[in-house]
This record gives sequence, structure tokens and C-alpha cells, in this order.
Amino acid sequence: MTQGRYARLERGVLNGFAALLIVLMGAIAVQVVASLFDINPLVRFERALPWLGQAVTLNSLLDLQWHLLAVIALLPAGIVWLRDGHVRVDFLYDRYPPRARHALDLGGNIVFAAPFFVMAIPGAFDFWHRSWRSGEGSASGGLNDLWLIKAVLPLGLGLVALAALIESVRLMRALVRG
Repeated sequence: MTQGRYARLERGVLNGFAALLIVLMGAIAVQVVASLFDINPLVRFERALPWLGQAVTLNSLLDLQWHLLAVIALLPAGIVWLRDGHVRVDFLYDRYPPRARHALDLGGNIVFAAPFFVMAIPGAFDFWHRSWRSGEGSASGGLNDLWLIKAVLPLGLGLVALAALIESVRLMRALVRG
């Protein structure tokens, strides 16, 4: 994939997450107005729909907000990592020459990120798998099929781990080249 295509794809993905942020704000606004006027449920269905059940309730909107927040926070994190947009103490980091920065970043990936992902991804997978096996749904009239949103955790962590691996390979190559 050419650099221009990759940049367009990245921009499109990030714009999609920006649109989800607008949906999140809309869900919050609808929930506030519906709560103000004591409208609950907002919509009823003749038969149960996947994920929604038989109605859209205030609890459904609350669950939707948490689900969207999880998606918006976790899934684009790998792109943020590859763009070098993650948090660090820049006023110290900027004083180092590029080679030292590369070594520091690679060391951080090996010492901190790799062990975190080795422990977190299997736990996140088990968390999702238990939910999926039990057919977990909201106990308070919210959204059904909670395993769908719980799948975002291992997926998001996997994407960030992949980004960390790609970045680590890039850093190793830069260090070898000098």
C-alpha cells in the first residue's frame, strides 16, 4: 500500500471514530432530554431485535454511551501509537538526540508494553469469552449481547500490541542503521 493510500485510509478510519464521537454526544443529549421529560422507554419493538431487545430505554442509551466510549478509546489507540501521539514526558525526552530517543522508546516497549500486553490480552480474551459463552445481557433493561462490546477489549489491546510491535521493529531498524 502506498504512503498516500495509507494516509487516506488512516484519515478515513479516524474520521469514522470522530463520527462515533458525535453519535456519543447525541446519545447523551437524547438521554438527558428523555430523563427530563420522564420518557422511558423511548421506542418499543413488536419482537426482540439483536442487541436492542424489545425496546430502547434510558438504560439502553446509557449502555450505548459506555459502548461507544470503549470503541472510541480503544480501537484507534494503535493508530495513535504509530503516529507517536501517546503520552510521555516530552520536556525531558526532547533533550535527547534521535538515537537515544529510539533506544528509550524501544526499551519502554520491551520493559513496559510487552509484559503488559502478554498479561492483559489473555485476560481480556477470557473476559470476552465468558460473556459470549453465557450470552450475557444487561440485567437492567439495557442493551443485550454484552459480549459484543466486551470483544472490543481484546481486539483493541491486540491492535495496540500490533502497533507496538511495528513501532519496535521500526525503532530496531533505526538503531541498527544509526
